[in-house]
Amino acid sequence: MRILLVDQDAAFVRAAKKTLFVRGFAVDLISTLDEAETALSCASYHILLLELALPDGNGLDWLKQLRREGYSMPAMMMSSLSDLETRIAIFNGGADDFLPKPVSIDELIARMRAILRRSTQLTAPVITFGNLHFDPIGRQVSVDGRPLRIARREVCILEHLLSRAGRTVPRALLEESLYAFDDEVSTNALEVGIYRLRTHLSKSGTTLRIKTARGVGYALELKNDPLPCRHT
Repeated sequence: MRILLVDQDAAFVRAAKKTLFVRGFAVDLISTLDEAETALSCASYHILLLELALPDGNGLDWLKQLRREGYSMPAMMMSSLSDLETRIAIFNGGADDFLPKPVSIDELIARMRAILRRSTQLTAPVITFGNLHFDPIGRQVSVDGRPLRIARREVCILEHLLSRAGRTVPRALLEESLYAFDDEVSTNALEVGIYRLRTHLSKSGTTLRIKTARGVGYALELKNDPLPCRHT
């Protein structure tokens, strides 16, 4: 899952990114509204984490503009101002939640996951394909009920392959959605991730396999008779 975090507090964003990375999220760190506009024009995000006061404007005014333009991604606002009038204005302005500063990273993640569960973008919290189950909010993968522990980037690859199960996912789409802007990515990072994911799937006893469409991308398929990918 990809997060856009817009905040000018350097210490907070470093701590937030480190924890979110470990929990399986890709995070783009932005410090101004102008940069945030550019980020939204370049990528899609599952959730927006937004500071109220930013160097080049008011985060709430920008969120209101996004809502007027039709952006429906969930948004959580953060601020050291937490009086009742401010909180009411934030919710009326289109925010899904509000968190006063200083922010607890653990509480931030818990609230973020609660927002995502409620979001219409994730009406089906668990994806099942063959004997593999994936919870996109909890970032948990299991095979026949047994937890499958894989690294964050392999989870991201699996998520996008599952979202188009049985169809080829272009490599450019995987690369764009897989890494945050400031991640250091080698030229063969996707191939390495695919190799590791294949190894995990093979050892887990899953009924799935990853097929390579040379020069195009990758597809997640069932080894035997086709079954639908379903959400529960």
